[in-house]
Amino acid sequence: MALDPGFHSLWPMPLGVHRLVRADSLNPLLVRVFSAIRATQLHARGEPQRAFFASDDDLIGRVKLAEWDQFVEFLVRSLRDTAAQANRDAWLRERLDLKVAIEGLWFQFSNDGAHHDVHTHGNCSWSGIYVVQVDEPSRRAMHPVFGEANGVTRFYGPSFGALAGAHVDLGNAYLLPPHVDVEPLPGQLLVFPSWLAHQALPYAGESERLIVSFNASIHAVRGSDQLRGYSDR
Repeated sequence: MALDPGFHSLWPMPLGVHRLVRADSLNPLLVRVFSAIRATQLHARGEPQRAFFASDDDLIGRVKLAEWDQFVEFLVRSLRDTAAQANRDAWLRERLDLKVAIEGLWFQFSNDGAHHDVHTHGNCSWSGIYVVQVDEPSRRAMHPVFGEANGVTRFYGPSFGALAGAHVDLGNAYLLPPHVDVEPLPGQLLVFPSWLAHQALPYAGESERLIVSFNASIHAVRGSDQLRGYSDR
């Protein structure tokens, strides 16, 4: 690929932040529904309730409520918006008829210092995290050990591995910061590339930290997903 003279900013890292308008009325319903599902799945597994619980990833077919269907529509709509902005240059070149597929949808409860270590998600292009319940910000940040990092989602930028050697000077200060912490706020949805390394830092609070996560893919309705003009890039 030939590049014109000038400055080129390559390989951007997209992140979509969305807010659900009716979160105050929906989230308490989700807490009740998910608590019931947790009790059912723990009983089926023969396990006691612990500080961390992850449900099966079949929530789309398991929950039968009109409010749930509207919530899933919000997830898909937010995903479409973020993906469209991330791919605006590529998608503008062609007339595309696209379909969004939610490959998995599940919830997680955590408390008492439980966390989810650094990981990525495979077999999909986008992932999302929706916050249902967590302590309000001032109470959450008062934790004597975790402080403001209590329960945040930490995203590690593509330069994180290179910065492990701490070879930073003024010439490559553009690589900073190596990670970004996003505080958990009920009603907030984060949509991010599935390859982006991230983790849920340890959380402890009066309320359990409850999130909904999903994996998704976007395909052409017909034909190949290969974009013309991008095969050699």
